[in-house]
Amino acid sequence: MRLAVWPILAGIALGVIAPLLVSLGNPGNMGVCAACFTRDIAGGLNLHQAAVVQYIRPEIIGLVIGALVASFAFGEFRPRAGSAPVVRFMLGVFAMIGALVFLGCPWRMWLRFSAGDFTSIAGIFGLVCGILIGIFFLKRGFSLGRSYATSKIVGFIFPLFMVGLFGLLIWGLLDVEAPIKFSQKGPGSQHAPLIISLIAGLFLGAIFQKSRFCMIAAVRDSVLLKDTHILQGVIALVITAFLTNLALGYFNPGFSGQPIAHNEWVWNFLGMLLSGFAFSLAGGCPGRQLVLSGEGDSDAGVFVFGLLMGAAFAHNFGLASSPAGIGVNAPIAVFVGIVFCLLVAIFARERR
Repeated sequence: MRLAVWPILAGIALGVIAPLLVSLGNPGNMGVCAACFTRDIAGGLNLHQAAVVQYIRPEIIGLVIGALVASFAFGEFRPRAGSAPVVRFMLGVFAMIGALVFLGCPWRMWLRFSAGDFTSIAGIFGLVCGILIGIFFLKRGFSLGRSYATSKIVGFIFPLFMVGLFGLLIWGLLDVEAPIKFSQKGPGSQHAPLIISLIAGLFLGAIFQKSRFCMIAAVRDSVLLKDTHILQGVIALVITAFLTNLALGYFNPGFSGQPIAHNEWVWNFLGMLLSGFAFSLAGGCPGRQLVLSGEGDSDAGVFVFGLLMGAAFAHNFGLASSPAGIGVNAPIAVFVGIVFCLLVAIFARERR
């Protein structure tokens, strides 16, 4: 088996940087989380009113801009759009709902596990099951259709949105009257220094763009193509994050007392099954979608906007979990999401 240098480097980078960001102020076992941080951004923009999760996270901004810079450096900035945007938006909505039932994206799932949070194990099985269901339909012709090359300005729109978010963050920090929300307690109030968070995001965005690092591809490529390149990166992430957590004193094995997690294993499983299924149909995990949006993929940008809206729905309608357990309406939303993904998977075919 040939070593996959770039994916391994990407996994090592995330495995080191995420726990270090926790040591600098980010929430426990949440040094970097594409879903949770996008949820915080939705709160910072007043899309939901959950006061404990409102902060425009610089890491997300950095991921997209870092991917943009890397795509230009490696000649891979290719603006494209036009592949079932409404379906992708809805997949983003349900993927976020599933992630917030579990309380984390696939990145955070592995980061939680590497820190000894065994409540994540059910989520790991759920994610893999969701991906395998997606693979089942991929083998039977599922497709959202091809995207088409478009003008550079279209490819720049989503990165410019991120630049705008950074401007709003600075405005909110400088002007107490600005309509930007900042949590005063809870996970949203816990964050590393802005510049460090931004630099970390820029670096991760660049290396993820070059490596094609993606939790969904790690399983999908291993099963469909017998290609373990990305999987090697995930393994490197888990090992490195474990060692870093151990060195920093964050390794706390067990099922109870874990930061920002609950132990309702059925819903940890089903939440990540929904997310894994939606990610598979959309073509990548939320981190990968952010990176793709930075390299000009407007379809990925639409998916990320779906994540933002999904976060708003989750916290406005009692769908998101908390350490006390799942939201009151979460079971209905998870069921509806799985049915939606099944209908898309069954009936979506590329026209020839």
